[in-house]
Amino acid sequence: MFRVPVVAEVTSPGEQRASAIMGSDKEAEIAQMTKPIAERKGGEIALVDEHGETTWSEFDERVNRMIHAVRAAGLTTGDTIALMCGNRREFFEVTVAAIHAGLVVVPVNWHWVAAELAYVIADSDAAALIVEGRYAAVAAEACADDRAVGCPTRIVIGDPVPDGFEAYEQVLARSAPDEPEEQSSGGPMFYTSGTTGFPKGVRSGLTATGHDPALVALVAQAAVGLLQIPSDGVTLLEGPAYHSAQWALSVLPLLGAASTVVMRHHFDAAELLELVDRYGVTNIHLVPTQFIRLLKLHDEVREGFGGESLVTVIHGAAPCPLEVKQRMLAWWGPVITEYYGGTEGGFLSIVSAQEWLAKPGSLGRPTNTTELMIVAEDGHVCEVGEAGQIYFKSRIGTDFEYHKAPEKTEAAHLAPGVGTLGDVGYLDDDGYLFMSDRKIDMIISGGVNIYPAEIEGVLVCHPVVTDAAVFGIPDDEMGEQVKAAVELAAGTTASDDLAAELIAYAREHLAGYKVPKTIDFEEQLPRSPTGKLYKRLLRDPYWEGSGRTI
Repeated sequence: MFRVPVVAEVTSPGEQRASAIMGSDKEAEIAQMTKPIAERKGGEIALVDEHGETTWSEFDERVNRMIHAVRAAGLTTGDTIALMCGNRREFFEVTVAAIHAGLVVVPVNWHWVAAELAYVIADSDAAALIVEGRYAAVAAEACADDRAVGCPTRIVIGDPVPDGFEAYEQVLARSAPDEPEEQSSGGPMFYTSGTTGFPKGVRSGLTATGHDPALVALVAQAAVGLLQIPSDGVTLLEGPAYHSAQWALSVLPLLGAASTVVMRHHFDAAELLELVDRYGVTNIHLVPTQFIRLLKLHDEVREGFGGESLVTVIHGAAPCPLEVKQRMLAWWGPVITEYYGGTEGGFLSIVSAQEWLAKPGSLGRPTNTTELMIVAEDGHVCEVGEAGQIYFKSRIGTDFEYHKAPEKTEAAHLAPGVGTLGDVGYLDDDGYLFMSDRKIDMIISGGVNIYPAEIEGVLVCHPVVTDAAVFGIPDDEMGEQVKAAVELAAGTTASDDLAAELIAYAREHLAGYKVPKTIDFEEQLPRSPTGKLYKRLLRDPYWEGSGRTI
């Protein structure tokens, strides 16, 4: 029997439910997590996308076939699958197969160009690449890179199928549908944009492989209990599943609450409302940009929305303007729950609608498995109301590390087990967390984290650029947009045409969401004698009068 230690001082009904699940005396016989659900709900729908539906029985069988297929290809416990796939049913088939088979699955950002994909294939030591057909050309180019030679198994979902790749459906068809033996837990490793160079993989408790799969099932059940996601409900996925929050809030309800998952590859505000009412959606994860687009819909569209099925609407990933949150609560009612957290630490604090209305702007109190501490630059623990860097510690002993980057892991820790996302905030006298700032380099646009160093590294490679600084400026819809300031080589004249050329150059080397929207030309970037860039001198003028600093 697998048991997870229970931490005392549970403070909310959702946390009580999660704690009860994790401390249950029930035999953890759910080693084959989809099997018992399929036996109970066989003909009911498990997954829905633009292309069709999959029942629980079909899903369970296809997961089994995928496990047999990757094992036949030589993958064993602890090996890695890189998965570059949009929000479609096959994403969940591969992901859940990896979780059952003791494999690490790396959800790849589908916006990445070939060089970025090749890097992640090599860095994650991927033994298999599974890619959706719409990204097949990028995958083929990446696999021609010398860095991808260690990834011999290459599979394409749909068309086209490049040379050297196999068709997904053919791979499944030749594999057995029966329940595989010797299953063990696997999990995801997400790549987050780093403050320097390429992104790094985050290895957390869920990434550990080789344990009883009941571990993942129990974590899934605890997560849905914590967030009060109903059993046998309907989850709507309206953001990229390669993002850790969207992944967690679709995969974990699927496995931990037997939730039907309805998904769309691209977000459309009016369609979201229609899908909620059509499928009786009970839970959904959104980011503030999506709230803003929903609020901008025509009055008649908004007035036609029922929304009676909604139980919990979870949001996070970026700061939400107070007015936007207030308007959403007035429209959808007290079903909106906010969290603070990240790939490294999971859900660190949670605030219900009622709590938030009492303490506007709060990110809530720590979950029952998390301890938060605020630390000043000189190392002392801050008093109530005093701002400092936010650190977190798991009360059940879990931690994170950056894959193949011990120096980055060390930099993100105050001490072993005490980590940070780099944000600045304070705790009030009731223990509620408020964020006041974050590490200046990070840009959050539409809920997506963007770190400028990679963009700066591309811009300075252009022949006429001698120095570059990238930072976020206010954007009413996306929260922030990417702005670049560059210093030109002697004899080069700034112009609109040159700005367009530099933007096009960046687009050749970076995913589209990382490309600067606009470029400023500076005679000289503000650097100290030691070379430190005073980015605030460039950034702050754009934020004056905006009423916010992030």
